[in-house]
Amino acid sequence: MNRRALEKHLRRCGCFLNHHGGKHDIWVNAGTLAQAPVPRHKELREGTAKAICRILGVPFPSQR
Repeated sequence: MNRRALEKHLRRCGCFLNHHGGKHDIWVNAGTLAQAPVPRHKELREGTAKAICRILGVPFPSQR
């Protein structure tokens, strides 16, 4: 999955970028305050994207 597509999906679900780490960006769900690291790679494995969504409490984006 493309990282930019995942970030766009997270924003639509009410999450925001909290801060940049060394190799990861930390995203926070505004409603639950759950935090998840998102690696700064162009492509993410599907399992990694699903885990990020699960940690933040948002649904996994449907693949078109």
